[in-house]
Parts: sequence; structure tokens; C-alpha cells
Amino acid sequence: MTSDSEKPLAGRIALVTGATRGIGEAIALGLAQAGAHVVAVGRTQGALEALDDAIFAATAEHATLVPLDLREPDGLDQLGAALYERYGKLDVLVGAAGVLGALTPVGHLDPKGWDMIMATNLTANWRLIRSMDPLLRRAEAGRAIFLTSSLAKTHRAFWGGYAASKAGLEAIVGCYDDEMENTTVRAVCVDPGAMRTRMRAGAFPGEDPQTVPAPETIVPLIVDLSRPDREPPKGVVRFKERGQESASVG
Repeated sequence: MTSDSEKPLAGRIALVTGATRGIGEAIALGLAQAGAHVVAVGRTQGALEALDDAIFAATAEHATLVPLDLREPDGLDQLGAALYERYGKLDVLVGAAGVLGALTPVGHLDPKGWDMIMATNLTANWRLIRSMDPLLRRAEAGRAIFLTSSLAKTHRAFWGGYAASKAGLEAIVGCYDDEMENTTVRAVCVDPGAMRTRMRAGAFPGEDPQTVPAPETIVPLIVDLSRPDREPPKGVVRFKERGQESASVG
């Protein structure tokens, strides 16, 4: 028999965006192993099915798979309505989807590239909050968790688009959390630091991937922040690994 301590999210519904690779994939699998039923959102049906296979192998339970491009303006609204009809609530929301965009001087940013970064990293997460807020309020203790980056504050050269999108995300999530003060919903941003992901490999192609932590290492923190019996801290939660001081890009 599995104890509650081994399955701290038993009976919870958890939505994860960007669930088909990198940190999002690791989080989706980790939440499922912690007992949650995972609603996995990703753009590719085949990758979602591979995630479902991994979840089923680990838990003997299937995930709910949602093939969706977060930049579609009405997709998240429709998803919120569908989740309300099926579950009536949402316990955990994890916004892990993101794009890097071009690393270039601010004056050289292409308008289409800028719009793509903002649509994915900022606007989609605002729409996610907007759509899922009623469901989070119906949960015992709704938790909304979004991935950010140290670049939101360090303002390094050539990272203008990505940094601006993460700074905006931190502002939106912080305001939302303050608005939830008198409810049981809590919202927080998590800075994962340097992680062994495809996005980071694109930003630092010469880096040895074995010198940075695997995405699975952040899962215990996300599970802990998702628990209904614990109050998440205010502000940005920083996941730190000793010796990892470079720009946090997951």
C-alpha cells in the first residue's frame, strides 16, 4: 500500500504546459508519480503519447493529453471550459512552455520574432491564468507555478526579448498572487537555473551538457510547491545547484 507521504498529490488534477520535453516533461512525469492526474499540454501528438507511455509505465495510470499550440487565441479558453466540464476544478497549474527566440541586440530584434516570444512566454501564460482562475478557486488549495529566469532581472546583452518576456511574466504572476491573498489559491514563479535542456543547448552550444543538472532534479521542488498542505513562499523561488551561476535558461 502506498502512503500519503509517497503520494502527496493523490486525487489532485494538475495541468502542465510544455509537457513534451525538457523541464515540462520531467514535471509532468514527476507530478504523476506524486499521485496527481496530469493534463499534459503540448504541440505534438506523438510526443504527448510518448509522455503518456512513460506516465503509464511509472504509475499504471494514463494522462489526459491536450495537443494545443498555446499561441492559438481561443485554445486555452476552450481548455478551461473542457476541464470544468470534466473535473470541476484544477488543483495545480504549471506553465512550463517557453521559447528562447533570437539572441540579438535589441535594435535588431525582428518584430515577428518579438511577437512570437511574447505570445508564448507572456501572453499565453496570462490567458492560462485567465482561463484557469475559476477552476483553481474551486480547488481545496489551488497552486499556479510558472517558470522564469534570472535574466528577468540581470538584463544581459542580446537577451532582450527573452528577458522582457520573463520580467513581464514575473509581474503578472506576482500581481495575481497578491490578488489571491484572501483565497486558498497561491501563485509563484520558479527560476530553475541552468538545466540540461534543448533550449539551453541552443543558447550555449559549446557547453558540456553534463556540467548542468538534468531537468528531473527540479521535480521535488515543484511537487513540494504543489502540495495543498504547504504554503508556497512569496516572490520568485530559485532552484540552486552548487556551482551553477550562469544564465538560467531551461
